[in-house]
Amino acid sequence: MLLSLPCLPLKAQLAHSPLPLDARLNEQVIMVPAGDGLREALETTVFRPAGPGPFPLLLMNHGKQAGPARLQQRERFIYMATEFVRRGYAVMLPMRAGFARSTGAYRDFGCDMLGNAQGQARDMLAALAYARRQSWVDPQRIVVAGQSYGGLAALALATRVVPGVRGVLNFSGGLRVDMPGCDWQGALAKTFATLGAYNHIPSLWLYGANDSYFGPALAQRLFRSFTGSGGQAQLVAYGPFKRDAHLTLGSRDGVTVWLPATERFLQKIGMPVRQVYRVADAPSPPATHFAPQDDIAAVPYLEEQGRAAYRVFLEKTAPRAFALSASGAWGWAEEGESPEVRALASCQRRSSLPCQLYSVDESVVWPVAGASVSAAGGAQ
Repeated sequence: MLLSLPCLPLKAQLAHSPLPLDARLNEQVIMVPAGDGLREALETTVFRPAGPGPFPLLLMNHGKQAGPARLQQRERFIYMATEFVRRGYAVMLPMRAGFARSTGAYRDFGCDMLGNAQGQARDMLAALAYARRQSWVDPQRIVVAGQSYGGLAALALATRVVPGVRGVLNFSGGLRVDMPGCDWQGALAKTFATLGAYNHIPSLWLYGANDSYFGPALAQRLFRSFTGSGGQAQLVAYGPFKRDAHLTLGSRDGVTVWLPATERFLQKIGMPVRQVYRVADAPSPPATHFAPQDDIAAVPYLEEQGRAAYRVFLEKTAPRAFALSASGAWGWAEEGESPEVRALASCQRRSSLPCQLYSVDESVVWPVAGASVSAAGGAQ
């Protein structure tokens, strides 16, 4: 089943609503059959260039956030997807069993890291099997990638001989398990050694210096365990990234960190790297110069608590957005995908009146007197 929706104006987003599908990338959400007897269905995001294909494929695998898997929202990795679509790739991002709207149960093997990795790789294999049957996928040109827990699962998949899969991208891959009696770092290193011993597909690893889960010493340990037992891998240990390098892949500013090494690896394994499609950057509301951004007193409608929140917002790094309403409600968001949408949704949860963007990144976008307001929340 295919679900398609045009990109909606930011002001139309309601509280708790999902991010709008991105028409620039022909985004769709499909349900991919998986599990025993194909009785499960994986909520899967698809991005692809215009046209029938067949396109080379990037199969991207997500990590796990804190809390129940069912509450984790659909992952998109929009900045990564954009770069791959520009290079002519189709991109698939399946949510594994038990996550988001995927059916089935989340498989948790506790401190058994190998069991965890293999259990999650099962869903990736199902997604690959589905992809290879699609006319718009080139079954001989496939790259598998994963971030955090998804990176571990991608390396588990690489222990199989999978036709058409030429390489694996491991972004901050691993799994941290906080439970009594679990030496998770030791268990993880042992699992990486096992994965290396059975490795069939070359991989590129990227870990940052200030990764809050897998710091430089642990990343080197995992790499030595993997390659020491025969695994084919290249490690790119880059420096600190903002407050936490574990979030590099989900950041707009992270593209310049991971893309150059990724392009070199793709070229080495015979995958395309030249940009062949033009994808416009997502539109942002224009600056209106209503007031200097750091003029807290100029922000309309807010009581003291809201002004305190705006002070906090000013300390955040771009991409960021702050929204408010005539009721005095407010909301802000930073980093990740579509902070404008998330700030509006956060504000709307507190307000019975419509919320509107006040500041985006380094600019004030609140309309000046007499200006009309655009759908993106700025002035025209």
